[in-house]
Amino acid sequence: MSILATLADGLASGSVEVLDLTAPLSAETPVIQLPPQFAQTAPFELEELSRYDDRGPAWYWNNFRTGEHTGTHFDAPNHWVTGKDGDDVASVPASRLVAPAVVLDFAAQAADNPDFLLEVEHIREWEAVHGPLPEGGWLLYRTGWDARSSSQQEFLNADDTGPHTPGISPACARWLGEEAPVIGIGVETVGTDAGAAHSFDPPFPCHASLMGSGKYGLTQLQNLGQLPPTGALLIAGPLPIVHGSGAPSRVLALVERG
Repeated sequence: MSILATLADGLASGSVEVLDLTAPLSAETPVIQLPPQFAQTAPFELEELSRYDDRGPAWYWNNFRTGEHTGTHFDAPNHWVTGKDGDDVASVPASRLVAPAVVLDFAAQAADNPDFLLEVEHIREWEAVHGPLPEGGWLLYRTGWDARSSSQQEFLNADDTGPHTPGISPACARWLGEEAPVIGIGVETVGTDAGAAHSFDPPFPCHASLMGSGKYGLTQLQNLGQLPPTGALLIAGPLPIVHGSGAPSRVLALVERG
């Protein structure tokens, strides 16, 4: 039996489970808030065109308006100045949208400290138990932050000093961009960087290192707690927006169940 036939049989029998890692996209979806001197992304909006009425008697459809980086979305290399000459989201090779994924679970640490930062030593400790990061795959960083996704206020967790959300240290971001074998990082927070990353050196090091290395980001993922540490296959489906810096995405994981 061919590999694809075996996969199809596994999907039909349920021995391969499809998990949706995507946050529902609506007007309530949290969006990043930048300092007021910068341009702001638009929240998601639907504009009804017709709904089985005089505007269109047999069909229902809408226009929608949103930012490229709203909800569960894909960051392409050209999203950041360090990758400005890199691929736009429409140019990302389709072969890179299906790849193995591992999950590093630091939800307990983030619950105790919303400013928790992933360090290289954390990854090395994980590798000592589970094996190396996957070549050409994804590192999915679980913090439990998806539990906050129904509230803009709780999701951004900001006070007068700025947002407080978990992320990745500058040294770890640089290592992930320049040395790690993965093609990208997936997180549950509004962006791949920590809430306090505006004050890091360099600022927003995860964006700078990943995009500058031609790698990718996936953000506002959900249900990472349902994935095993290793063995999942990730399918990321961003809209292929020509010249786009990213796009809302449907992100799925295939998991083999015994």
